[in-house]
Amino acid sequence: MDPKNTSPLLVDDIQRTQYPYVTGTSVIGIKYKDGILIAADMGGSYGSTLRYKSVERLKGIGKHSLLGASGEISDFQELLRYLDDLILYDNMWDDGNSFGPKEVHNYLTRVMYNRRNKFNPLWNSLVLGGVKNGQKYLGTVNMIGVHYQDNHVATGFGNHLAVPILRDEWKEDLSFEDGVRLLEKCMRVLLYRDRSAVNKLQIAKITEEGGVTISPPYSLKTYWEFAAFKNPTAGAEGSW
Repeated sequence: MDPKNTSPLLVDDIQRTQYPYVTGTSVIGIKYKDGILIAADMGGSYGSTLRYKSVERLKGIGKHSLLGASGEISDFQELLRYLDDLILYDNMWDDGNSFGPKEVHNYLTRVMYNRRNKFNPLWNSLVLGGVKNGQKYLGTVNMIGVHYQDNHVATGFGNHLAVPILRDEWKEDLSFEDGVRLLEKCMRVLLYRDRSAVNKLQIAKITEEGGVTISPPYSLKTYWEFAAFKNPTAGAEGSW
């Protein structure tokens, strides 16, 4: 085959994520009385194999923002490089101002939608929260640029299993302790029901005064003696 007459697609290596390989599962974010709380576990699944158990998926962005990501880990790392450049560019102006969470979220929605239009998406769903000038901000964006803001958001399985709990129990004047308990309840449900979840998580908070604080990894107390866990096929019709 003559290389001169061959399509570049057949000659060059493909430099894009065609399918996610190492992925993280749900991220949950809520507003609480003093700021924003975001929780994520530390599992990294290689296909259906829970291969890595120390993957950090929560990162502070600049002075006012906190980011959590589910989906492809390498694409998340690429996004962090984009954000490092953005924050460096912002700091170079040295004008006493800095990007807030709304600006960072808008930037992420443009990046995700731009990459989607090039048929080269970043395979992530993101939760972005922060506080600036006394205003709390919490939003999410997925791999095709769909985005919104709310008092509580979730990605992945959390959209199905955690959001109903948040709708029932979240309130605007949540204390830090109550907010952590609510997130832990959601993460426990996900641990029981999501095969990609791992019992090793971090919870991060961001406030106007204290900035970003990310907890050390820890595990939740669990209970596996429910009858439905012991014999999940009991009462089911048919048999394998």
